[in-house]
Amino acid sequence: MDEQTRSKVNIPYNVPEAGPTPTPHEAPTAEPVWTFRGYRLKASEFNQAMVHFFRSQVSRADAWRQRLDMTTNWAVLTTGATISVAFTRELGNHSVIILNTLLVTLFLFIEARRYRFYEVWSTRVRLMETDFFASMLVPPFQPAADWAESLAENLLQPHFTISLAEALGRRYRRNYIWIYLILAVAWLANVWMYPAPVQSFAEFLDRAALGPLPGWVTLALGVLFNVAMLVMGLLTVTLQEAAGEVWPRYGTAPDLFRIEKVFPKQAQKGWRAWFRRSYQREQLLALIITDQAQAISEKILHEMKRGVTALSGTGMYTGQTRTVLMCALTVTEVGQLRSIVGALDPKAVLIVSPAREVSGGGFTPLGDKLDS
Repeated sequence: MDEQTRSKVNIPYNVPEAGPTPTPHEAPTAEPVWTFRGYRLKASEFNQAMVHFFRSQVSRADAWRQRLDMTTNWAVLTTGATISVAFTRELGNHSVIILNTLLVTLFLFIEARRYRFYEVWSTRVRLMETDFFASMLVPPFQPAADWAESLAENLLQPHFTISLAEALGRRYRRNYIWIYLILAVAWLANVWMYPAPVQSFAEFLDRAALGPLPGWVTLALGVLFNVAMLVMGLLTVTLQEAAGEVWPRYGTAPDLFRIEKVFPKQAQKGWRAWFRRSYQREQLLALIITDQAQAISEKILHEMKRGVTALSGTGMYTGQTRTVLMCALTVTEVGQLRSIVGALDPKAVLIVSPAREVSGGGFTPLGDKLDS
């Protein structure tokens, strides 16, 4: 096949072309072929590619997981060093504890950011675990209908799968709440004991002064800061979009600790073990203004397996009647649609716009109610 023909049919390089079609009397001895958008790949080659891809995603997730542990180690080490300095009789000063609290807060923000990157790779790993490898163990092999589309969309348009608020709350509850508690106790003990134990609360406030700030202001700011951090940790408990955490199995804990017993409403909303991310993929609406409506429609129907609706339109500049094709599709199919339209009608106009919701016709069933 020459260069010009190859570019028109959109066959990628280094991919073997289809062989001759076997005659009816020949036995089907060839290995099943996986075909997708012009690619022809044997089942063994597809599985090998997916295994290597899975290993790469596990490696990237592990690298970001190590960075999370590194940030926590920074917070623990600086806290230990600060307390050692603060309780040194010659250098004892509660201000270093306050400075370290601000430094630990910076570490928390850095760790939350790293946790969001970690979740990008962890989500892909979890998606392959639930719908590729787990499906192999439960015959017949039948992954979810949208798993490949979801994985492809995540690869084409990488984005953070959890919010910064969820990342901050999760890392605070897992590790940093104990560090803040130790720092708060250390500050109170340092002010109370150095250089000698205080005899009254007024003396305690006097010692708590920080530069021009009176002691009661310093104490109030410390209480407000820790209360605000605690409230943030509690308010983000219900955010459970993270894929990399192992949650208690729904219904397996004792009655005293079972989620549906303690929080019945939250259990109905999704406080359960996370198995697979399920969300509405980005949906688009394409309008195609063309003179080759029949040919383009057949290509879309047979190759993309998408429905097409033809509308009649009139060009107001030329006064000519034109056919407008309307087609709903997902973000991963835009490239294929552009290739089809460009090959059949280079003068066509293709308009792709976001769609708030597409129901029926291979998308969300009309009877389903999407969660807000």
